[in-house]
Amino acid sequence: MDRALIHAATAQERRKIADLLDELDEAQLATQTLCAGWDVKTMGAHLVSTLADGILRMTLLAARRRGNSDVAQDEMARRWALLPTPEITVRLRDLADGSYFRPPPVAPGLLTEILVHGGDIRIPLGLPFEPDPQLTAAALDFLTGPVPIGFMPLRRLRGLRVHATDLNRTWRDGAEVRGAAAALMMAVVGRTAVFDQLDGPGLPLLRRRISA
Repeated sequence: MDRALIHAATAQERRKIADLLDELDEAQLATQTLCAGWDVKTMGAHLVSTLADGILRMTLLAARRRGNSDVAQDEMARRWALLPTPEITVRLRDLADGSYFRPPPVAPGLLTEILVHGGDIRIPLGLPFEPDPQLTAAALDFLTGPVPIGFMPLRRLRGLRVHATDLNRTWRDGAEVRGAAAALMMAVVGRTAVFDQLDGPGLPLLRRRISA
């Protein structure tokens, strides 16, 4: 996809999540997402923190946390989650456009992140998770490419072929893992909750690599 289209789509997906959070009740906001340890509200706060705090602040905090960026991101998200949900969603909408001047492959990575986090929220809530096929394909292009930065180890898809049955598209070569594109996207980044939607001779290998 063209970089400008990726940027616009990423902003739109952020606003969609803000709209969704505004519709949820307290019990739904407290539902655990597919990201271990984060409920729905904290996930929304994470999306705001990555935009509002920026990479420099996260890097500095990680340095103070023995170089652990996961701990830094968790701390930042929980700080923002102390705000009322309406304040979180207002900030998410205000910051949705982010910065256009991001070098490749950061732009497709940001799109992939927001699509995946949309699934992290919607799937546990039992809501339909039906991202735009063109966007999902762009995310799979990124995830199956040479530098899926920040999403998974490079070896995870080695020797595996990813086949999106609803798009009639394949990525990479090897033992096949097949299913709908959205489920494949979630699976390759380690969300095992969607594995029952997939099949193929490569699925056991993918499961072992994620659980290792």
